[in-house]
Amino acid sequence: MKQETTVKGSNALAAVRDAAISALISLGLFLPLVGFETIVNIRNELTLDTRWPLLFTMVALVFVGRLAYSLFAAPRLAQRKQHAAAAPAWLGTIGKWFVPFAIGFVIVYPVLVLSTAGFGGALKWVDNFGIQILIYVMLGWGLNIVVGLAGLLDLGYVAFYAVGAYSYALLAKEFGFSFWLLLPLAGIMASFWGVLLGFPVLRLRGDYLAIVTLAFGEIIRVVLINWVDFTNGYAGISGIPRPTFFGIPFTAGDDGFAATFGLEFSPIYRTIFLYYVILALAFLTAFVTVRLRRLPVGRAWEALREDEVACRSLGVNTTNTKLTAFSIGAMFGGFAGSFFAARQGFISPESFTFIESATIVAIVVLGGMGSQIGVAVAAVVMIGGTEIMRELNFLRQIFGESFDPTQYRMLIFGFAMVVIMVFRPRGFVSTRQPTVFLKERKTISSDLVGEGHG
Repeated sequence: MKQETTVKGSNALAAVRDAAISALISLGLFLPLVGFETIVNIRNELTLDTRWPLLFTMVALVFVGRLAYSLFAAPRLAQRKQHAAAAPAWLGTIGKWFVPFAIGFVIVYPVLVLSTAGFGGALKWVDNFGIQILIYVMLGWGLNIVVGLAGLLDLGYVAFYAVGAYSYALLAKEFGFSFWLLLPLAGIMASFWGVLLGFPVLRLRGDYLAIVTLAFGEIIRVVLINWVDFTNGYAGISGIPRPTFFGIPFTAGDDGFAATFGLEFSPIYRTIFLYYVILALAFLTAFVTVRLRRLPVGRAWEALREDEVACRSLGVNTTNTKLTAFSIGAMFGGFAGSFFAARQGFISPESFTFIESATIVAIVVLGGMGSQIGVAVAAVVMIGGTEIMRELNFLRQIFGESFDPTQYRMLIFGFAMVVIMVFRPRGFVSTRQPTVFLKERKTISSDLVGEGHG
């Protein structure tokens, strides 16, 4: 009994020491970022102000969080690794009904928002949360083909997003083509550029492939900036034609959507229409991806992800396999880009920076590479979480009226990613459903799946 008490005391002392070290490190990191703030006074002079209460509050939170992790979470994680048990029955029931419930919820989401927030408040929730999240869900599912299924690390996926957006914007403005005609054309253009990217990188793997794809994304952005005669440079392209409802525009005129159906004019109608358009595109992406996984090309992608050498020895044409992954993934990125241009009505190179590629890759990794459900959940958590930070104005009552929660969105977002990677190192959904099985389909644990590097 005495020995057990001694062991617990030593563990508690080690946890306190570890938490104190983490607090000191956070103090050094947060001191220049949070502790000091530059302010321009009324004489237009730059002065240095301090925010000690906010700084020490964040350091205290780090200390308490690390101490709680060391005392409670770490022992449980170690025990769970030693005694891996089967998933409880209730978890299987939730997993069985989660997908039908999620599909039904996203279909009726605008109706629920309208009934609770009204016409005035629904616009923000349908646009900033519904449409914005669905765009990244579609981008995540498109990149999941390249990264999650084929195992090809692509850090320049935003380039195909940009190609689709600029293809739609330029063709719609110059030639007056409709959205429904330009949507597949934008996907074809992005797919063409995906093939062009695939050819030079066929012999590359791992980090080398990531560097080349990153360079490709930056090349596209630099071209958009400097080819001013074609893309209008930093000024971007404005006045992009908006999609119509079977030829009926969403305007306030007599020929507009509201007047045609005898409704009072409101911008919410166009927003709801765009919501269901991107929802249909996201469902199309998911359906095509699931079907492709069951075809020989999908099984070739997964074989390439696990071991390229073994894949070659089995007679699989790795050249065509990589090209199909790049082109199909790029096509869905082009679809999303054309929708983005139609929704915004204005695009510029600033919308297609590397941070967008990093966000999409993070969605795929956090969700669980190769998992459609995991990618969707990660997109909701990441994009919805960063957007909800704009609504946390009650924090000003704690940290003062000068506190702006939007300035700390990425800081909290990064902290949340670290927490997720600690507790779920293989993503939200770490299991895999095999595409080929003998007699009975069984879920494969993530510990038995080797994630290759293409």
